[in-house]
Amino acid sequence: MSNKLTQEIINQKVWAACDTFRGTIDATQYKDYILTMLFIKYISDVNKEKKSNYMQKYDGDLVRVERAMSHERFKVPEESSFEYLYENRNQANLGDIINIALENLEDANRAKLEKVFRNINYNSESNLGQTKDRNRRLKHLLSDFVDLDLRPSNLAGNDVIGDAYEFLIGNFASDAGKKAGEFYTPKQVSVLLAKLVEPKDGDRVCDPTCGSGSLLLKVADEIGSKNVSLNGQELNGSTWALARMNMFLHEMDNAHIEWGDTLNNPLLKENDELMKFDVVVANPPFSLDKWGADNASADRYNRFHRGVPPKSKGDYAFITHMIETLNEHGKAGVVLPHGVLYRGSSEGKIRQQLIEENLLKAVIGLPSNLFFGTGIPATILVFDKNKGDNTDVLFIDASNEFNDAINQNKLSDANIDKIIRAYKGWETIDKYSYKAKFEEIAENEYNLNIPRYVDTFEEEEPVNIKATQEEIKAIKQQIEIVEQSLEEHLISLGF
Repeated sequence: MSNKLTQEIINQKVWAACDTFRGTIDATQYKDYILTMLFIKYISDVNKEKKSNYMQKYDGDLVRVERAMSHERFKVPEESSFEYLYENRNQANLGDIINIALENLEDANRAKLEKVFRNINYNSESNLGQTKDRNRRLKHLLSDFVDLDLRPSNLAGNDVIGDAYEFLIGNFASDAGKKAGEFYTPKQVSVLLAKLVEPKDGDRVCDPTCGSGSLLLKVADEIGSKNVSLNGQELNGSTWALARMNMFLHEMDNAHIEWGDTLNNPLLKENDELMKFDVVVANPPFSLDKWGADNASADRYNRFHRGVPPKSKGDYAFITHMIETLNEHGKAGVVLPHGVLYRGSSEGKIRQQLIEENLLKAVIGLPSNLFFGTGIPATILVFDKNKGDNTDVLFIDASNEFNDAINQNKLSDANIDKIIRAYKGWETIDKYSYKAKFEEIAENEYNLNIPRYVDTFEEEEPVNIKATQEEIKAIKQQIEIVEQSLEEHLISLGF
């Protein structure tokens, strides 16, 4: 029987380590301390094992060992290793020691880790408390991880660390509540979206609002190969750092993740033009207010040539950005609130033009309460720049297809499979899906509200009026008998 660390054991250990901070600071804050320390522990253990192997191979020749180590994925200076931090766990300036270790680690790996640790401060009094409490918490954190042997030879698989990282992010999102939507898309929604865009080996993939990168990684999982170019942009600095570390832990070292505002300052560019992709996926912030409408008409990339979305709702700004970054055969999948299906004014005009350009492929209604931070139902829009002569749009109503969990609903594998079968089958299924002609959508004034196309109304059995009247009459007679009996009983008791 193997004694190697399994996914389950690692998940249990790292989640237990969260007790150091749980109840003290918000999950949106302590996640950065936990995940960064997991990253440090992993690369330290990897390098420790590599160095041991090289020492044996080169008979302890330190010059040859150092030369070999210089070609490793990460260079870990001695004062940046987990072992060094643990040895200094009782120092009065422990927070400073960890911060300096991160700075040195970044300097030693600038091409990969530049700015990754700039948004985390292990010496923060506002987050971690005053010196005595802060040192106690950091010492506990180091002690929680010290017995976690993350050497590759001790792991029961290649992806267990990356998957543990995803496990933590998912659990942090559950704890963080409303704020979690900033950095995490529920796993099963990501899986569904990845399947809908049908990525292929060698594709260039983008998520313009990538959060911690989980959706990009699910697309790579769907391909089943590391022969994929992952690209993303994220506005929040600490979340961007999580995405970078997430990519490294999943051995996607070549992933290109930028830090900035996608709508106002897109950074994924080639030759000073927007980079083009085979696949674009996103779960942008719903109906983002103050997204940058004032400057959209002068956008240097002409992304809003179909019209400028309203100032208070950035949904179509993200949609048009995604479409403008697709190549000639590209596909896009985006999760948004149902309002994008029927709201009028400038959004209605943009929606009409997208349909007339034959870009919209499918509209999928999801259950309510799937997402962290909002209980409203969402929809997935799938766009395809290579639809050819097929102008139909498939509507799927999956709003009643979910597992009812304690805090939020979840899509099961069976729910996802049903959606994908209907999508690939491209046909009308009674009370579930409907293949709408362009002319029918035009007759509906380009309103995409799903109930207009998928009839889920369940006819009730006809009521037998006469039988119901007889039943009411019999009930009244029974009530009279009971009341008379009660009155007689009260009289016998002297009332």
